[in-house]
Amino acid sequence: MEALLISTALVTLAELGDKTQLLALLLAARFRRPWPIIAGILLATLANHALAAAVGHWLGNLLDGFWGQLLLALSFVAVALWALVPDRLEEDELPRVSLHGVFMVSLVAFFLAEMGDKTQVATVMLAARFDAWLWVVVGTTLGMLLANVPVVFLGHAAAAHLPLRLIRQITALAFLLLGLYAGWLAWLSWAGG
Repeated sequence: MEALLISTALVTLAELGDKTQLLALLLAARFRRPWPIIAGILLATLANHALAAAVGHWLGNLLDGFWGQLLLALSFVAVALWALVPDRLEEDELPRVSLHGVFMVSLVAFFLAEMGDKTQVATVMLAARFDAWLWVVVGTTLGMLLANVPVVFLGHAAAAHLPLRLIRQITALAFLLLGLYAGWLAWLSWAGG
Protein backbone atom coordinates (compact mmCIF):
# COMPACT_ATOMS: atom_id res chain seq x y z
CA MET A 1 0.00 0.00 0.00
CA GLU A 2 2.93 2.32 0.75
CA ALA A 3 4.25 1.90 -2.81
CA LEU A 4 0.83 2.80 -4.26
CA LEU A 5 0.34 5.89 -2.10
CA ILE A 6 3.85 7.28 -2.48
CA SER A 7 3.91 6.59 -6.23
CA THR A 8 0.54 8.26 -6.73
CA ALA A 9 1.43 11.33 -4.67
CA LEU A 10 4.87 11.86 -6.19
CA VAL A 11 3.78 11.52 -9.79
CA THR A 12 0.71 13.68 -9.27
CA LEU A 13 2.91 16.45 -7.88
CA ALA A 14 5.65 15.94 -10.46
CA GLU A 15 3.15 16.13 -13.33
CA LEU A 16 1.72 19.51 -12.34
CA GLY A 17 3.23 21.93 -14.83
CA ASP A 18 5.12 19.12 -16.57
CA LYS A 19 5.52 18.78 -20.33
CA THR A 20 2.93 16.01 -20.50
CA GLN A 21 0.40 18.18 -18.69
CA LEU A 22 1.04 20.87 -21.27
CA LEU A 23 0.58 18.19 -23.94
CA ALA A 24 -2.79 17.25 -22.42
CA LEU A 25 -3.78 20.91 -22.56
CA LEU A 26 -2.75 21.20 -26.23
CA LEU A 27 -4.59 18.00 -27.17
CA ALA A 28 -7.73 19.17 -25.37
CA ALA A 29 -7.59 22.60 -27.01
CA ARG A 30 -6.93 21.20 -30.47
CA PHE A 31 -9.35 18.28 -30.57
CA ARG A 32 -11.99 19.03 -27.91
CA ARG A 33 -12.66 15.30 -27.48
CA PRO A 34 -11.74 14.46 -23.87
CA TRP A 35 -12.52 10.72 -23.73
CA PRO A 36 -10.21 9.55 -26.55
CA ILE A 37 -7.48 11.81 -25.15
CA ILE A 38 -7.88 10.34 -21.65
CA ALA A 39 -7.89 6.79 -23.06
CA GLY A 40 -4.67 7.58 -24.94
CA ILE A 41 -3.08 9.02 -21.79
CA LEU A 42 -4.10 5.95 -19.77
CA LEU A 43 -2.77 3.34 -22.21
CA ALA A 44 0.42 5.27 -23.00
CA THR A 45 1.16 5.72 -19.32
CA LEU A 46 0.45 2.08 -18.47
CA ALA A 47 2.80 0.89 -21.22
CA ASN A 48 5.53 3.42 -20.47
CA HIS A 49 5.45 3.05 -16.70
CA ALA A 50 5.19 -0.76 -16.84
CA LEU A 51 8.44 -0.80 -18.81
CA ALA A 52 10.04 1.74 -16.48
CA ALA A 53 8.96 -0.19 -13.38
CA ALA A 54 10.30 -3.43 -14.86
CA VAL A 55 13.69 -1.75 -15.34
CA GLY A 56 13.51 -0.34 -11.80
CA HIS A 57 12.60 -3.72 -10.33
CA TRP A 58 15.51 -5.33 -12.17
CA LEU A 59 17.90 -2.60 -10.98
CA GLY A 60 16.61 -2.92 -7.43
CA ASN A 61 17.44 -6.62 -7.44
CA LEU A 62 20.79 -6.09 -9.18
CA LEU A 63 22.06 -3.27 -6.98
CA ASP A 64 21.24 -4.51 -3.53
CA GLY A 65 22.96 -3.24 -0.39
CA PHE A 66 25.04 -0.12 0.09
CA TRP A 67 25.77 0.75 -3.57
CA GLY A 68 22.19 0.21 -4.66
CA GLN A 69 20.85 2.37 -1.84
CA LEU A 70 23.45 5.06 -2.53
CA LEU A 71 22.62 5.12 -6.25
CA LEU A 72 18.93 5.29 -5.43
CA ALA A 73 19.51 8.14 -2.95
CA LEU A 74 21.51 10.13 -5.51
CA SER A 75 18.84 9.47 -8.16
CA PHE A 76 16.09 10.82 -5.91
CA VAL A 77 18.17 13.93 -5.19
CA ALA A 78 18.79 14.40 -8.94
CA VAL A 79 15.05 14.19 -9.67
CA ALA A 80 14.43 16.65 -6.82
CA LEU A 81 16.67 19.16 -8.59
CA TRP A 82 15.10 18.33 -11.96
CA ALA A 83 11.63 18.98 -10.51
CA LEU A 84 12.62 22.61 -9.91
CA VAL A 85 13.13 23.21 -13.65
CA PRO A 86 9.91 24.29 -15.43
CA ASP A 87 8.92 22.28 -18.51
CA ARG A 88 7.64 23.71 -21.74
CA LEU A 89 6.17 22.16 -24.85
CA GLU A 90 6.48 23.55 -28.35
CA GLU A 91 3.36 23.46 -30.51
CA ASP A 92 5.30 21.70 -33.29
CA GLU A 93 6.01 18.75 -30.95
CA LEU A 94 2.34 17.79 -31.17
CA PRO A 95 1.83 15.21 -33.92
CA ARG A 96 -0.65 15.80 -36.72
CA VAL A 97 -3.98 13.98 -36.66
CA SER A 98 -3.71 10.72 -38.54
CA LEU A 99 -6.31 8.36 -39.87
CA HIS A 100 -6.35 6.75 -36.43
CA GLY A 101 -7.79 9.86 -34.89
CA VAL A 102 -7.50 11.59 -31.58
CA PHE A 103 -6.96 8.41 -29.54
CA MET A 104 -3.88 7.31 -31.52
CA VAL A 105 -2.42 10.82 -31.56
CA SER A 106 -2.84 11.02 -27.77
CA LEU A 107 -1.43 7.52 -27.23
CA VAL A 108 1.67 8.06 -29.34
CA ALA A 109 2.27 11.63 -28.18
CA PHE A 110 2.02 10.72 -24.49
CA PHE A 111 4.16 7.60 -24.82
CA LEU A 112 6.91 9.56 -26.58
CA ALA A 113 6.63 12.57 -24.25
CA GLU A 114 7.13 10.30 -21.23
CA MET A 115 10.34 8.79 -22.62
CA GLY A 116 13.11 10.12 -20.39
CA ASP A 117 10.68 12.39 -18.53
CA LYS A 118 11.11 12.87 -14.79
CA THR A 119 8.00 10.80 -14.03
CA GLN A 120 9.43 7.88 -16.03
CA VAL A 121 12.72 8.19 -14.15
CA ALA A 122 10.75 8.43 -10.89
CA THR A 123 8.88 5.25 -11.82
CA VAL A 124 12.19 3.43 -12.31
CA MET A 125 13.41 4.66 -8.93
CA LEU A 126 10.17 3.87 -7.11
CA ALA A 127 10.16 0.34 -8.51
CA ALA A 128 13.78 -0.04 -7.40
CA ARG A 129 12.86 1.22 -3.93
CA PHE A 130 9.69 -0.83 -3.41
CA ASP A 131 9.39 -4.52 -4.14
CA ALA A 132 5.88 -3.91 -5.49
CA TRP A 133 6.11 -3.54 -9.27
CA LEU A 134 2.35 -3.63 -9.88
CA TRP A 135 1.54 -1.07 -7.17
CA VAL A 136 4.20 1.31 -8.47
CA VAL A 137 2.74 1.07 -12.00
CA VAL A 138 -0.81 1.54 -10.71
CA GLY A 139 0.26 4.44 -8.48
CA THR A 140 2.29 6.28 -11.11
CA THR A 141 -0.47 5.81 -13.69
CA LEU A 142 -3.07 7.05 -11.23
CA GLY A 143 -0.85 10.04 -10.46
CA MET A 144 -0.55 10.81 -14.16
CA LEU A 145 -4.33 10.67 -14.55
CA LEU A 146 -4.98 12.78 -11.44
CA ALA A 147 -2.75 15.52 -12.84
CA ASN A 148 -3.83 15.37 -16.49
CA VAL A 149 -7.53 14.47 -16.61
CA PRO A 150 -8.65 17.76 -15.00
CA VAL A 151 -6.55 19.65 -17.55
CA VAL A 152 -8.24 17.78 -20.39
CA PHE A 153 -11.68 18.73 -19.05
CA LEU A 154 -11.01 22.19 -17.69
CA GLY A 155 -8.32 23.32 -20.07
CA HIS A 156 -6.15 26.35 -19.73
CA ALA A 157 -8.39 28.19 -17.27
CA ALA A 158 -7.62 25.75 -14.45
CA ALA A 159 -3.95 25.30 -15.30
CA ALA A 160 -3.34 29.05 -15.31
CA HIS A 161 -4.42 29.35 -11.65
CA LEU A 162 -2.10 26.67 -10.24
CA PRO A 163 0.90 27.90 -8.21
CA LEU A 164 3.36 25.94 -10.37
CA ARG A 165 6.51 27.25 -8.71
CA LEU A 166 5.24 26.18 -5.27
CA ILE A 167 4.16 22.82 -6.66
CA ARG A 168 7.64 22.26 -8.17
CA GLN A 169 9.20 23.15 -4.81
CA ILE A 170 6.95 20.72 -2.92
CA THR A 171 7.70 18.01 -5.47
CA ALA A 172 11.42 18.65 -5.16
CA LEU A 173 11.15 18.46 -1.37
CA ALA A 174 9.29 15.13 -1.56
CA PHE A 175 11.97 13.63 -3.84
CA LEU A 176 14.73 15.09 -1.64
CA LEU A 177 13.19 13.48 1.45
CA LEU A 178 13.07 10.13 -0.34
CA GLY A 179 16.69 10.64 -1.36
CA LEU A 180 17.72 11.41 2.23
CA TYR A 181 15.82 8.35 3.45
CA ALA A 182 17.50 6.14 0.84
CA GLY A 183 20.87 7.69 1.80
CA TRP A 184 20.19 6.90 5.45
CA LEU A 185 19.39 3.29 4.49
CA ALA A 186 22.63 3.17 2.48
CA TRP A 187 24.56 4.43 5.48
CA LEU A 188 22.91 1.82 7.72
CA SER A 189 23.80 -1.00 5.31
CA TRP A 190 27.39 0.29 5.07
CA ALA A 191 27.74 0.76 8.84
CA GLY A 192 26.18 -2.62 9.56
CA GLY A 193 28.21 -4.45 6.88
